[in-house]
Amino acid sequence: MHGLFVTFEGIDRSGKTTQARLLCEALGAAALGVREPGGTPAGERVRDLLKDAAVPLGAEAEALLFAAARAELVEMVIRPALEDGRVVVSDRFLDSSLAYQGGARGLGIDEVEAINRFATGGLVPDLTFLLELDAETAARRAGERDRFEDEGAALQQAVLEAYERLVAADPGRWRRLDATRSPEQVHADVLAEVEAARSGARA
Repeated sequence: MHGLFVTFEGIDRSGKTTQARLLCEALGAAALGVREPGGTPAGERVRDLLKDAAVPLGAEAEALLFAAARAELVEMVIRPALEDGRVVVSDRFLDSSLAYQGGARGLGIDEVEAINRFATGGLVPDLTFLLELDAETAARRAGERDRFEDEGAALQQAVLEAYERLVAADPGRWRRLDATRSPEQVHADVLAEVEAARSGARA
């Protein structure tokens, strides 16, 4: 039995973490929540490094660190859970690297995708939610600042544009959500889409 792999994407402070948590709570024991980078001992160490704005990192190093953490998460956590038939809910996945490092940082979406294809063994989410919110509105929301948010609205705008290209390239996998609405309203749409996908997988 194969489970369902659901991911949440969007710029910083668009509500990904909240929606991932709400979905896991709604699905109960059927779901496993993970975050990127993180989810394994090595991944959490990498997360601390990537979040620390005081540690200089080039774009290439960023991309490779994200891919390394992702490789551990896929092998140790995500694939085993999917093989057990669970719904894996991830707060970010490979599309974040494609948008941030591939698009916004200018490394090239195809180049960053190749790195991650190797890191994940070609694993692609079954369903990806894009939480749509403009950079100025997102910046006004409360949250912990990190290396990426410290770069301001210009980076976030470039990330938004990269996400648009990703959605256009694979529209069947993506669901766009208006993240200016209340978390409860967004969650209702998320849960409906996930339940439909689960029903389709069982049919």
